[in-house]
Amino acid sequence: MTQGMNEAADQTASLFEEHYLIRTLGRIAHDPEVALTELVANAWDAGASRVDLTIPSSPDRSMIIEDDGHGMSSAQFKSRWMKLGYDRTRHQGPEVEFPLARRAWQRRAYGRNGVGRHGLLCFSDHYWVETWRDQCGARFEIGTQNQEAPDAQDAPFRILTEGRFEAQGSGTRLSVLVNRHLPDAERISHMLSARFLHDPQFVVRVNGRPVALADRTGLIERTELAVEDAPPVQAYVVDAAKAVQPALAQGIAFWVNGRLVGIPSWLIGANPVIDSRARIAQRYAIAVYANHGWLRDVESDWLKFKSSPRVAALFDAVRHYVQRVFATLASSLMDESSEEALMRHREQFKGLSLLGRAEVASFARDLAKSSPAVSPDVLSAAVQALINLERARGGAALLEKLTQLGESDIDGLDRLLGQWSVRDALSVLDEIDHRLAVLAAIDKLCGDEASDELQTLHPLVTQARWLFGPEFDSSEYASNVSLKSAAEKIFKRRLSGDEFAQPRQRPDLLVLGDATCSIVGTEGFDAADPMLTRIQNVLIIELKKGKSVIGREAMNQADGYVQDFLGSGAIDGTPMFRAFVVGHEIAARTTREKDLKEDGVLRGKVHAVTYGQLTRSAHQRLFRLRERLPSRYEEVSGSDLSTKVMQTPSPGGIHSSLHAHAGAGLQ
Repeated sequence: MTQGMNEAADQTASLFEEHYLIRTLGRIAHDPEVALTELVANAWDAGASRVDLTIPSSPDRSMIIEDDGHGMSSAQFKSRWMKLGYDRTRHQGPEVEFPLARRAWQRRAYGRNGVGRHGLLCFSDHYWVETWRDQCGARFEIGTQNQEAPDAQDAPFRILTEGRFEAQGSGTRLSVLVNRHLPDAERISHMLSARFLHDPQFVVRVNGRPVALADRTGLIERTELAVEDAPPVQAYVVDAAKAVQPALAQGIAFWVNGRLVGIPSWLIGANPVIDSRARIAQRYAIAVYANHGWLRDVESDWLKFKSSPRVAALFDAVRHYVQRVFATLASSLMDESSEEALMRHREQFKGLSLLGRAEVASFARDLAKSSPAVSPDVLSAAVQALINLERARGGAALLEKLTQLGESDIDGLDRLLGQWSVRDALSVLDEIDHRLAVLAAIDKLCGDEASDELQTLHPLVTQARWLFGPEFDSSEYASNVSLKSAAEKIFKRRLSGDEFAQPRQRPDLLVLGDATCSIVGTEGFDAADPMLTRIQNVLIIELKKGKSVIGREAMNQADGYVQDFLGSGAIDGTPMFRAFVVGHEIAARTTREKDLKEDGVLRGKVHAVTYGQLTRSAHQRLFRLRERLPSRYEEVSGSDLSTKVMQTPSPGGIHSSLHAHAGAGLQ
């Protein structure tokens, strides 16, 4: 009976898996820098004026962290240290408790959720704590629960041994035999100097050497920034070339109550403020200091801020400040930046006329001044482009090309200029080149497993509607508000959360879970009521993702789309529907074309086509020019071709009309 009761009790008790605590501590249990940062922060919270870290040079030797804080009694240790998720603010308040000798000091505590004290578990599964106050000391050996002690499964960590000793003053001494994640003393010293602001009342030493906590040597400007509905913050601009601490040169550093939040960078939240490669970014640093009023806005691991309106207002204030400061500082660096860009192209620069050199140099200087965040590569590319323009303006580039032409090319050029104006010839050639580039890009991307179809192939195909037949090569096809409403109603269950990088440029696209769908139509005046326009034709293009195979289910699904549009009640008029389902291949015994009738009247057609069929048919309509120009775009990658096509409007074709209609489309 007793044995049965014990078994029942065992089955209803809360048990812990082996190494439960270590697996739930996150980076504290695996990153020695994070672990030691938390242990130093604990010493701060204990009212210490000094903390000494003794870091061994090899494994299996003792590491010691000792401070002169308020210490703990045996009872306090058990109620605080041994309690999972100990709420420091609730039990001890937000202010730091100091030893009697320093009771007049004031300091705001960092700790809130009671995980920092477990930092020693980064180095071993058990450690020792000695803590003393009021002439009484207590010594504890702490270990995590493991499978070798099955009777200890009711706690993830426990006191293995404990003792007492007499002591003067107060403080805490932690020691651990390092058998994993041995830290490097020099690296830890630099890391601590970067994560805690200088405070003369708090001295940190690593292996006996004081850590030079971050100061503001090289300070250029200090400004108080107002933050809406939140405490103001202090912003410091530092010349990194004059600063003692190299960590200050890493970007924008946010400090809360004297402790660094996250890692300095030129990102505010997830948005870049400046290109980190820019000379001005490498020269200057920004430190933003917030007081203890911002502690509640910091995540418990101090890796980032929480998402809140207060934090959004803080980021907005800092962003505007950084942009304003850099606009002022740009003048001191613009000459240096523009000279470097000119030096990269000095041979071509020297070949310009005197006036041309003056214009290029002035342009480089003005660009460096107006855009202080511009990277050296971008500035260099802009200078190169202007040099090329200056050479073309002077006729040098044209003369250079003419000297390289063969006899047959010269005869052909003479014939071309005899029959066409240069403008007309360029217009025709640009349109043909654009379409050849589209076909080449589709051929390369559709068989490339590494290509991002959602971002490259699908927008490319859906913007080139002429691929589906000459009847669709019209600027009249555009997105429409009523089509948008009907499409969202019909596809709402299949919409994914994904978006294109520039969704406003492609308002006709819907991103589905397994495909991308483009829905566009033409409008015209109704014969029955010439005062009103109605939708007359609708084109639906569904492009399947991946190495897709179009089967009966996909065709039936497309059939259902058209029927759903017809029955939606959201479309004016009775348009003719053409739906194309596009994939890499078509399954055997799949109907490739279906007629959709309503009361015996043809209302639409559904087609199954492959990318190969599209490009082969388009090549035929382009008079098989691809065969006459086999080397054109042969060496250009599919992604580069896609970028070229999407960024270069077709002179008179569907591409330009697409952008013309984007503002009134499916937004």
